[in-house]
Amino acid sequence: MSGVALGTAALSLAGALGLLLGGLSWRGVGLGIGGVLFAGIFVGHLASVAGLKFDGAMIEFIREFGLILFVFTIGIQVGPGFFATLQKSGLQLNLIAAAIVALGVVVTLGLHALTAVPVPALVGLMSGAVTNTPGLGAATQVLKDIGADAATLSQPGLGYAVAYPFGILGVLASMLVVRAVLKIRIEAEEAAFDATRARGAAELPSLNLRVRNPNLDGLRLGEVPDLYDAGVVVSRLRKGDELLHPTRETVLNLGDVLHLVGPAPKLHAMELILGERAESALTTTKGTHLAWERIAVTEKKALGRHIRDFGLEAHNVTISRVMRAGTEVPADGALTLQFGDILTVVGGKEEIAAARPLFGNQAKSLESVQFSAVFIGIVLGVLVGSVPILVPGLPAPLKLGLAGGPLVVAIVLSRIGFLGPFVFFMPPVANHALRELGIVLFLAAVGLKAGDSFLATLIHGDGLIWMLYGAIITLVPLLIVGFAARLLWKVNYLSLAGVLAGSMTDPPALAFANAMAPTAAAQSIAYAAVYPLVMCLRILAPQVLVLLLM
Repeated sequence: MSGVALGTAALSLAGALGLLLGGLSWRGVGLGIGGVLFAGIFVGHLASVAGLKFDGAMIEFIREFGLILFVFTIGIQVGPGFFATLQKSGLQLNLIAAAIVALGVVVTLGLHALTAVPVPALVGLMSGAVTNTPGLGAATQVLKDIGADAATLSQPGLGYAVAYPFGILGVLASMLVVRAVLKIRIEAEEAAFDATRARGAAELPSLNLRVRNPNLDGLRLGEVPDLYDAGVVVSRLRKGDELLHPTRETVLNLGDVLHLVGPAPKLHAMELILGERAESALTTTKGTHLAWERIAVTEKKALGRHIRDFGLEAHNVTISRVMRAGTEVPADGALTLQFGDILTVVGGKEEIAAARPLFGNQAKSLESVQFSAVFIGIVLGVLVGSVPILVPGLPAPLKLGLAGGPLVVAIVLSRIGFLGPFVFFMPPVANHALRELGIVLFLAAVGLKAGDSFLATLIHGDGLIWMLYGAIITLVPLLIVGFAARLLWKVNYLSLAGVLAGSMTDPPALAFANAMAPTAAAQSIAYAAVYPLVMCLRILAPQVLVLLLM
């Protein structure tokens, strides 16, 4: 077999065995995608025993390109909601997660001062202890940039593999310890979160209001303070026995019932202005000439335009809600539309049909991947990752690298939505497939390179004491910050469990947290809120340590 054929076969075998191994679990806990790393080590060890040699340049390329694919697809997925998570309660959760990352770096520095673990192995231990694969890639990349030899480049993978298993178990143990010591009742936490959510913290509610304010009698809707262009949408109006589609020119009378959609605080303000709440059944479209329809934005001419630019009042329709990346956002007239936005359009059936071409609504466009945009994004990510960042006190420039550059660029591009002819939207199924392919290639390549020395390090070297150091890096930050978040900041335990899992970028930990309260959404919301920032920090931290300590 040629070198390419041998390497391809080994990588594929490691991927197949690793995915099977990662699929095994006990009470919902398993290695997950980390199984590929151990399968790669196994295949690499067998190849070493058999005297087989892989093409080093090929394996290195596969490792780096797999990492690029993985982090780029993550950025495309989380980008649309990334900046929104840094607001309100999301800011607190991100600060807690950032504190876990920072404390992990401090613990790692302490171990460096107290032990003789080589720095390359130490940064691998740190990445494995927090189950963060891109961090391992960043550490390997910065070592390569400063001219490390092949033996040194293999050490991060060894440290990662040694610390990874307890990294998975440690976050689960931390959740259980915090819960047991503080005697937390899951039912009470779930009820408290639901109460907060019902007040409008996580959803875009609607409300029927009956006009009782005599000052508004005879005014046009456009003259009512804060009713238009302030995040509140009037989608329906009942005047007597007739249900109408309202416009700014519609005259308001006492007793009219308005159906409003918008953020809860703004709806409460409108209630104080208009009058009193009314039954929701009064504005139902059932049995009337009005209807509503969800329309997907797929027309390129609609991208980047504000809702008010479409002149929807002339079409006698209204956009009442906008769903973007799984989150409802207010249908403000100033909102800029992006590819894949799902619009709730209200109006007559014929009017909705006439307005539909303005936005596209082509289902096939939502199911296809624009690979030209993917490759342009990767090019930009590699360029950004290669830009040296001068940081005072560091002996060499810092780089985002092949892990951080594509991630940051993908977050920005998916937030922008499009750039000229390139639309940065990826169907969830395609995104998941590319992400899995990328991480499998990366872990399999890392495992193959570490396989020839892993067992020797574990059995005859310092592997066991490295495991202990990895456990310390895992547990100390999680327990300290976990208790502080609960006792000092009164964070909901279910949200805290999601933050702990997100701070480790660990899907199995999220699955464990979800299993504690299967019907609650707090864990997943918190995990998604902190994931992007944590991923960026986990990628930068190993680079800083290498440049500081080597």
